[in-house]
Formats: sequence, structure tokens, C-alpha cells
Amino acid sequence: MRPKQPEPTDADLFRMRFDNLLDQRHELVRLGALIDWNRFDEAFGPLYRDKIGRPGLPTRLMAGLHLLKHMKGLSDEQVCAQWVENPYFQAFCGEEHFRHTLPLDRSSMTRWRKRISAEKLEILLAETIAVAVKTRAVSEREIERVTVDTTVATKAVAHPTDSHLMLRAIEWLNRAADKVGVKLRQSYLRLGRHARREVARLLHTGGHKQAMRHLRKMRTWVGRLLRDLERKTKGKPAAEHPFLVTAMERVGRLHRQKPTDKQKLYALHAPEVECIGKGKARVKYEFGVKCTIAVTNARAAGGQFVLGAKTIPGTPWDGNTLATQIDQVEALTGRRVRRAYVDRGYRGHKFVREGLDVFVTHTRGIASPTIRRELRRRSAIEPVIGHLKADGLLERNHLAGAIGDAINAVLAAAGHNLRLLAAWLRKLLCALVALLFAIAASLQSERHAAV
Repeated sequence: MRPKQPEPTDADLFRMRFDNLLDQRHELVRLGALIDWNRFDEAFGPLYRDKIGRPGLPTRLMAGLHLLKHMKGLSDEQVCAQWVENPYFQAFCGEEHFRHTLPLDRSSMTRWRKRISAEKLEILLAETIAVAVKTRAVSEREIERVTVDTTVATKAVAHPTDSHLMLRAIEWLNRAADKVGVKLRQSYLRLGRHARREVARLLHTGGHKQAMRHLRKMRTWVGRLLRDLERKTKGKPAAEHPFLVTAMERVGRLHRQKPTDKQKLYALHAPEVECIGKGKARVKYEFGVKCTIAVTNARAAGGQFVLGAKTIPGTPWDGNTLATQIDQVEALTGRRVRRAYVDRGYRGHKFVREGLDVFVTHTRGIASPTIRRELRRRSAIEPVIGHLKADGLLERNHLAGAIGDAINAVLAAAGHNLRLLAAWLRKLLCALVALLFAIAASLQSERHAAV
């Protein structure tokens, strides 16, 4: 059932309203008043069935929790715990009185994300851009000139080594056998752990051949476990158990893959993880999904706002992601992109659109001083990506599946914009206070001069 709109409560003799309790100049209180929460109700309402099931949780509460989570760089558990302790968090999410208990379970955030999907959650990012324009932190003209770049949204997986993956395969198959009640001839758990330690000890020393011998043994044990499970569950109801089917399919894929294969499995619990090389000296390969980011080119009054963030599975070439990113920026902002600035990884993109000019770094023969100045600011997107990973949650994503990757990228961009908006509102408040003090001082001096 659709979430019900919270009804305003009457005056309570024993509880004080947040209007009288909290500092109304606080950035979270002001942000909560600037955001159009009804926009989310209208967008997410059709995803619920009318008159079936219990009413959903309030949209402002769920959207506010996710915005706070990515604004502060917290996990689901941490944002739920801080919501109970922090009255400003509760006011931001639409509460009128302080609540001592959370009106939801932590897992409700996971189910809500799955219901809404990444495409619908882009409206949260669009609303942060609208608030930035409303508060004049960024102008509409600055939105028309963007810088685009790609990065890797890494997944929370261990570095994939053959010995580690083989040990995980042995553990998965033993866990699947326990779930369906099958007794294996041999578990190989103790032998597998010992072999993994030996591989780690010998691989980068003079004992490389001995390490590879242990690794071949581990691969043999995985094959034995696969065949043993297949024999003992063939034709039985246990063969249809979901975890057994998943474990057999993924471990079989891991057992068959070779070093020269293209689409390899790097994590059993996250088969969508890809190996991406970005040419970094400090990190040769990163494991996750490619993510394209678009930010304002000019440093606006409130900072560089993220105008688009989208994951692109399949490790495509950067030039093939440009059209997708420009389309997302125009859909979220409602403005046509006039100029796009990219690095040399986009050379040869062949993306042509009427009214749009794409400029690549180190392009010669540009006569316009404005375009040359804006092209020099292309590298300013790198610190923004760093903030998305260090202050936000774009680094080591814990959300499951390819859908989790897409959701995390969009919400990380929205959280970055909220951090900039909070700083902008604090700056406006300081400027207003300084102006009031200056006016008071001038009035006082005029009074003294008249006397």
C-alpha cells in the first residue's frame, strides 16, 4: 500500500516541538525546508499497490535516511543508530517531536532501495541540483558546461587470488552440502586452509613450483567436491535448493575458467565484479564497475556539483560512455549541455549532437580564451572523484549486485551535493551575520556623530 502522509500532530503538553527546540539556522533544518519532498511521493507512489498490504514507510523518512547516509558517509546500521540520537536527523526526515525508537528495521532500507531502483532514485540527485540552483549555489548557465570523466566504483571484495578463490569454493560447497543435508566423502576444509597458507608462503620465493603444486591440489579438491555433490543430489529435491544451485553454478564457472579467459569470476558472492585497469602507477588493477561522472566545469559559488553519475557494466571504452552521461545530465537538470570537457581517454569518440561541443584535453588551435580557460579546469574533476570515494561511499561498495552498484553511485553523488549545500548555507549565514554587524556598527557610528 502507498505510504501515508504523516498528519500534523496537535500541541502536546508533555513534548516540545522541534520548531521550538532546534536551532532553525542549522543547515539540516534549512535543507529539509528547501527540498521538495512531495516530488518524491509523486515519483515513488506508483511503485506501490493501492489497498493491498500494510502502508509503506513514509517516503520522506526513507529518502531522508538515504540522503543522510551518503551525506555523512555512514552505513545503514550507523545512520539508523544516529537517527535515534540526533534530533537534527529526525527533523530533516520530517519528524515534529523527538522519537526514542526507530520506526523501521535496518533491513527496511535494503528492501526500499530494491523497490525504488536506481533509475527512480536519480530524482534524489535531480532534487539536490534543483536546490543548488534555488539557493544560487550554482547558476543555470554553469550547468550547461560540464566536465566528464570515468572512474572505478570498487566493490567490497578481497583481492582475488587463485588460492583464495579455491578455498572459498571449498567452503561454499561444504556450506551447500550442510544446507541440503548431504554428507560428503571428504570436506577438504583442513587441507584447503593448509594449502592456501603454503601457496601464500612459497609463491613469491624460490618455492614457486611447490606453491603451484599446492594450487593444483586445491583445484583437484574443488572438482572432487563438485562431482560428489552432483552424484548425491541428482534426481532428488535437494538438487533444486536455491543456494545449492547458485553454489554449483558459480563454483563450476570458477573451476573451468583459465588465465586467458575474458569474463572471469573474481568473487563468488559478487559475480558482477570486473577487473579494470586505469593505468595508475599505485593500483594496476581495480575490481568493481566502471562509473562515469559529470560535474560543473566552472567552480560555482557553492563548489563543483555533481550533475550525473552512472555505472556502465562491461568495461566499455570511455568514448562510448559519453552519450549516456550527457543524456543523464540533460534529463536530471532539464538543461541542454552546450560544452563538455573530457580527457585524452575520449579521443576518437565520434559523438556528435546539435548544439554540443566536446573538447579534449591538450587540443591545439583553440582561439577562444574562454574555452582554453575552461579546458584547463578539466582536471578539477579529479578532486571531486576523490571526495566521492573518501567522504562518500563510492569506494568499496557493500550493496549487492549490479543494481547495488548503480544505486550506490547515484546516492553518492547526491550526498556530495548535500555536503556542498550544507557548506554553502553555513557560508550564507556567516555572511548575513557579518552584514548585520556591519549595519549595526554603521548605525551606532551615525548616532554618535549626530550627538
